[in-house]
Amino acid sequence: MAKRKSMQDDACPVARSLDLVGDRWSLLLVRDAFDGIRRFSDFQRNLGVARNILSDRLAALVEAGVLAVQPASDGTAYQEYVLTAKGESLFPVVVALRQWGEQQLFAPGEPHSQLLTADTRQPLAPMLPSNAAGQVVQSHHTFVNKLPDNK
Repeated sequence: MAKRKSMQDDACPVARSLDLVGDRWSLLLVRDAFDGIRRFSDFQRNLGVARNILSDRLAALVEAGVLAVQPASDGTAYQEYVLTAKGESLFPVVVALRQWGEQQLFAPGEPHSQLLTADTRQPLAPMLPSNAAGQVVQSHHTFVNKLPDNK
């Protein structure tokens, strides 16, 4: 299989982000880490991903500073993967994908998992892009200010 071209030096923030978390396994690992999964075997059991792919994705997320490795919290010889502040900052991305999926990929009334607030047990309000004044902004009200040599 040909190795994909790295986009880590691309001038586009979307391209750089996708270079790190754009494959399904990486983002599902982040999702599972938000859900409290910490051990290699638990990630593997929950996702059903091959061990070599899991090892590769976890290593990349650790190297990028999204996850950190620490000794197991129960005092065993195992190690755990925990979200760093950089990883925690992916929460809005996961929520936005979840909400888009709820709106676009499920039939009305079709059951699916829900993300609820811990205190009220209610679903989160829809995430909507807003400007500095707090007004909702649609895509046609934005533009990308590209660098002169951006390809």
